[in-house]
Amino acid sequence: MTTTKNKKRDLLDELIREHLAEGKHPRELLEEGGLLKQLTKQLVQKCLEAEMDTHLGYEKSERSGKSAENRRNGYSKKTLQSEQGELTVGVPRDRNSDFEPQIVAKHQTRLAGLDTKVIALYARGMTVRDIQAQLEEMYGVEISPALISNVTSAVLEEVKAWQNRPLDDVYPIVWFDALQVKVRHEQRVINKAVYLALAVNMSGQKELLGIWISPNEGAKFWLSVFTELKNRGMKDVFIACVDGLTGLDEAIVAAFPDAMVQTCIVHMVRNSTKFVSFKDRKGLCADLKTIYNAIDEKEAAEHLDAFCLKWDKKYSMIGKSWRQHWDRIMPMFLFPEEIRRTIYTTNAVESVNMTLRKASRNHRIFPDDESVIKVMYLATQNISKKWTMPVRNWGAALNWFAVEFKGRVPLG
Repeated sequence: MTTTKNKKRDLLDELIREHLAEGKHPRELLEEGGLLKQLTKQLVQKCLEAEMDTHLGYEKSERSGKSAENRRNGYSKKTLQSEQGELTVGVPRDRNSDFEPQIVAKHQTRLAGLDTKVIALYARGMTVRDIQAQLEEMYGVEISPALISNVTSAVLEEVKAWQNRPLDDVYPIVWFDALQVKVRHEQRVINKAVYLALAVNMSGQKELLGIWISPNEGAKFWLSVFTELKNRGMKDVFIACVDGLTGLDEAIVAAFPDAMVQTCIVHMVRNSTKFVSFKDRKGLCADLKTIYNAIDEKEAAEHLDAFCLKWDKKYSMIGKSWRQHWDRIMPMFLFPEEIRRTIYTTNAVESVNMTLRKASRNHRIFPDDESVIKVMYLATQNISKKWTMPVRNWGAALNWFAVEFKGRVPLG
């Protein structure tokens, strides 16, 4: 094995030395007409010849009476697009016309690898026209916008399987959020919301449960989402973190009656300061901080009373809003600080949204819902690759959950 590896390395070294001995720049190894392109072409040709040998049962230089009924019958010229540019190869033919090569299948016009490049560029938010220009500039490959659309559309089957995959029985924490995109619909451009459900599973790992698109939100829409999640196997949620999406609270309670609904404190503060003058903002935010940083619910309620006494004359709607949402604010006080930091904000899903906004930035207007789904799905797959570690202090959190949600934490 080692001898074979050494021979391969020596052969490559010799090829590179010969290339450089001709006075060529090392960069030319990778350029159009360079050594890498020549090697790729020869490798594809050799593989095609080997496939034909296997199909006929004998090599080109051999004669076999058993295979006389079917023989080689010349070549068909075929041009392939690859990462090294265009390659022209000869596809062997047989007299019976039943040879079907695998490395370059019938009607295939691109070598494996180029499609991956197209999808990777699309996932990073590049438009079809941008990808076309990028591939032509980098590899000298001319690909039509229609072909790029077809390549990326192949992702839709993968999306369908992902969106319908089975889910775990229990998710301790789930965040919900949305972002707006513009989509063409019946010769008009309308705003649509892309809704996300990001969860933490029992192992403490983040997991995106699904992506949904709708021009309208409300309890009916959210109930359809939760029905889908339940049909996929999700039976229980401990804490649902929300940020005021219309109808979401009611739908969660209807679908998962035992779920604890926690309003995002960051959104509460952001909404509270929306109409506050600049000179009052710093002091007002400091007073709000005493509420959500309180040791327990009793102390938080006392700080809210103090806040209202101080600010109600100028900003009465702020105190009123906090009192109206108190049932959705106070759940976090049941937990220690390390768990509160995880559940009292939807920042976890908002960071996902920020990446998705970057990916969709170049798509000022999406042609249809499928285009939105393709971009969002591919971008989220890139994000999820970074979710390699469990949520911080997850072991301690599970112990608290076992006490607070007694009998609902799976033992296995």
